Amino acid sequence: MLRTCFALVLAAVATIAGAQDNYPNKPIQMVVPFPPGGVADITGRPTAQIMSKMLKQPIVIVNKPGAGGAIGMATVAKGRPDGYTLLMALSSVSIIPVAERLQGRTPSYSLKELAPIALISADPTVLVVRADGPYKTLKDFVAAAKANPGKINYSSSGVYGTLHVAMEIFADAAGIKLYHIPYQGGGPAVAALLGSQVEALASGPSAAIGQIKGGRMRALAVWGDKRLASMPDVPSMKELGYNAEFYIWSGLFVPAGTPAAITTRLRNTVRQVVSEPEFKDAMAKIETPIAYLDAPEFAKFVERDAKRLEAAVVRIGRIDEK
Repeated sequence: MLRTCFALVLAAVATIAGAQDNYPNKPIQMVVPFPPGGVADITGRPTAQIMSKMLKQPIVIVNKPGAGGAIGMATVAKGRPDGYTLLMALSSVSIIPVAERLQGRTPSYSLKELAPIALISADPTVLVVRADGPYKTLKDFVAAAKANPGKINYSSSGVYGTLHVAMEIFADAAGIKLYHIPYQGGGPAVAALLGSQVEALASGPSAAIGQIKGGRMRALAVWGDKRLASMPDVPSMKELGYNAEFYIWSGLFVPAGTPAAITTRLRNTVRQVVSEPEFKDAMAKIETPIAYLDAPEFAKFVERDAKRLEAAVVRIGRIDEK
């Protein structure tokens, strides 16, 4: 009996080892926890396309929006750690658990349930309004908001999502009160602004640059500590006197517990992806600079960013969901 059990254990170990050695041997899903059109989606698609070629298996983008990204992020965090479910997350991955606790709910996942693979990009958000609207400068916008507290509305990717927190950080710094209208992702939030359903939006540069250049949106300021190379004429919040800084980054994660052999394969693949001319061209088209960090450095980056964002969310306090 003991010999039989030992043989079964050895067989199981051999099967797992074999699966890791042959990884990947079937299609992979890359979960984007937002609808098409947002930063995670437009970064995830070229990443998945080139990874597919290198791994010789299809990597299928699965948009799984809802709850500011929490639904898709929790799906991966609770998923099987076998390397066949990846997550293209934004900086909101660290905001959601904090916000859920603040709202009196049990967090749907924790950061510890996700293992970082690589940081892909990082850009400050940009405050945009419609080009045909009344706000020509950030000074105009703040003055209008102070004259009409709670009347100027803005869209976001969801309650306590990346774009929501960025705007609340600015509102707190400027001493104004705005009216938040959450959508299911960055793409719908942009569409709401263009469709005149809202007056403003905090957006990732890559999701807005086309509309800005096309003359449909006007950028008033960026949340970084300096101007963006892609928008040299747009001032930073800092230079305008507002202590409001927020970066929207995109990075790849897998469920914690994914075997080291598989995470190493993924890390090596992403390292190759970001150096490919095809990927560089794709990112250049959306004017998003590549900010690659491998897993160890990315883990430290996430830890630092999570502490900063947690402090910001706690300072903002509980925000009633509408």
